[in-house]
Amino acid sequence: METAPTTAAVGGVTGGAGATRMTVEVGTALAMDGANVALTDVAFGTQGLSDYVPGRIDDDIVTLVTGEDPQPLAATQELPIDTEGRLECLPSRASFGALARAKTAGAATTFENVLDQLATEFDYVLVDTPPVATNPAVAAVTAADRVGLVAPGTTRGVDALQRTRARLTDVGTTDDLAVANRTGEVPDGSIDIAVPESELTAVTDTPTVTALDPEFAPAIVAVAEGLFDRSLDLAYEEPGLAERLRP
Repeated sequence: METAPTTAAVGGVTGGAGATRMTVEVGTALAMDGANVALTDVAFGTQGLSDYVPGRIDDDIVTLVTGEDPQPLAATQELPIDTEGRLECLPSRASFGALARAKTAGAATTFENVLDQLATEFDYVLVDTPPVATNPAVAAVTAADRVGLVAPGTTRGVDALQRTRARLTDVGTTDDLAVANRTGEVPDGSIDIAVPESELTAVTDTPTVTALDPEFAPAIVAVAEGLFDRSLDLAYEEPGLAERLRP
């Protein structure tokens, strides 16, 4: 019997594709449905996930993967978002010197241990992952049960998606879901889901899925369901006739 997936790398195929926010939105949707969810990242260059954590971050993911005895369950921080399940975060926020150490092959191996520990405590773990070009990114896409790729909903995004798929093949894995981000329609047959652009873009206004917008929320739910083979029961309103007929 095949084991249900519980961990997923959410990878941007380009810089700025929106993988960090997608990680937060999908994790929030799962927690709204009652799951206990952890968010972490290997996007050490941008450290965008840390923007969603208010206050001080003492032990970040970089500290853990460069240490000798990582204890991630003691380092996660609860996000101030009202959800039925737990939603906690273990972001990266470290100095340049520490980031360099976190990109070594040894640190990548330690990350796999951290991911395993998180998966024992949480129903789902999502990893914000940059383009596959570093040891941490390779560790994320090869260690996680599922890989979801986030691409801009443009021709450039489709091209970058194909390059990323070739890199995944090189490291012995493949993607399970491809998402066209910030677009109302799928631009290419090789992409599974289109996620429309939200009017709310600032970190202080997100995650937007909590508002259960009838266009944005169903797309995020579809991504969550596609990654983890789980049906979510969130009561968002279906678009009215005027919205469905809007050109």
